[in-house]
Amino acid sequence: MDLSNFSRSIFLLLIFAPLGTWSQQKSIHDKPGQAVLSIGNHAAKYDEKGMLLPWTSWADALDREMSWYLKCPKANGYPSFVWMTFMDGDFKPDPDRHDLIPATQNGMGIISYLKYYEYEGRKNPKLLDWARFMGDYLVKECNTPNEGRYPGFTRSTGTVGQFPQSPNCGTQQDAPYEIQPDKGGLAGYALLLLYKETKNNRYLDQALNNARVLARNMKDGDARHSPWPFRVDFRTGDGRGDVSGNMVYILRLYDMLGDMGYSEFSDQRQRLWKWIREQQLPNLKGDGMLWVQFFEDHAEANNRTAWSPLNLARYLLEKKENLDPEWQPHAKALIEFVNTHFTSIRYGVTVCGEQDNDRNPWGGILSTYGAVLAMYSAATGSDEFKGLAWQALTFALYAINDDGCPGEQASYSGRGGWQEDAHTDVIHNYMDAIRAIPAWAGKKNTPAKASR
Repeated sequence: MDLSNFSRSIFLLLIFAPLGTWSQQKSIHDKPGQAVLSIGNHAAKYDEKGMLLPWTSWADALDREMSWYLKCPKANGYPSFVWMTFMDGDFKPDPDRHDLIPATQNGMGIISYLKYYEYEGRKNPKLLDWARFMGDYLVKECNTPNEGRYPGFTRSTGTVGQFPQSPNCGTQQDAPYEIQPDKGGLAGYALLLLYKETKNNRYLDQALNNARVLARNMKDGDARHSPWPFRVDFRTGDGRGDVSGNMVYILRLYDMLGDMGYSEFSDQRQRLWKWIREQQLPNLKGDGMLWVQFFEDHAEANNRTAWSPLNLARYLLEKKENLDPEWQPHAKALIEFVNTHFTSIRYGVTVCGEQDNDRNPWGGILSTYGAVLAMYSAATGSDEFKGLAWQALTFALYAINDDGCPGEQASYSGRGGWQEDAHTDVIHNYMDAIRAIPAWAGKKNTPAKASR
């Protein structure tokens, strides 16, 4: 078996290390004196080789989760999870958290619901309705005022219960009037997908506006600056944070608009791809400082993330030669960068953390990691990362309760929490993994056996 240095180290850890970090494990008892290992919300299942097995099939777990969310009550015109980032297991807001991340949460949510809608054969119109609610919330409630350097631009953060968001609604680590340009690209791309499915022009109009605002504010990046800063004051355009590591969703936005005949963005698209290829990708072998800053609740200028390199790898694996003749070595380099800096062993499973300043395997990043590794396996025919993908995605599903309510990560039991990590940035990753390796889904209501 041809193993990379990282894979060899993981292989040895799995053989010689005990299952998991016992100080973080919860014990439950079926009989007096008999301890049963628990992961997330379920008793853990391992095969005879010590590999983690699903608590139920992937298809069944995902069906339970989606069914639970489709029961979410509407308030203020939207399902509750659309306008609150911190929601408990009864669809109620966390009274101690009034901040939200509308662009990432709902942008990734739109992508998730559209992919699940397709996975289900476009048979459940409510899935598309829920995607529309997320799109409508972004378009109607979450834009900056029609003035300043970033007019009518999708907000990165906001305040729970404002309809629409006020001009000074920035929360988490955003200042009151700040937005994050990369989040406008992410939201614009998701809205463009929603337009293509629904033909509703308001989604196209918002995507075009975000793309045009980004085009007007673009600068040439270099070895220490991305083409847009991480945060800007939407009124003045003053930036904060020289590097925004997530440039791939702006690239996706420009590529899709170009495919639709909007040639006005061709120059910006070429300049952006040139920076990614000539500056950002080579930096994987350097200090990694062109991969910093994605998460809304962090502002450390040297905080590298796993989310951005993994999502660029995903795009390379989707487009292959149509994007980059060197897609395969570049995708592997991105994965190895994440393996080197952000992975750890928990419960005998290799898991991925978010960033230098938070190594916890939140649901969004861990499912992203598993999905990208599965896609790499399918695209290249290599099994190098296939087992890691299966185990990471299986581990993440232990966060789902029997009734379908997910927790925000499987490292502990719980219900609800960050909705990006519990749900909206999770489902699309399983759809990508199942598309790559269909046998992994199993069947609804039937416990799955590992097929590695």
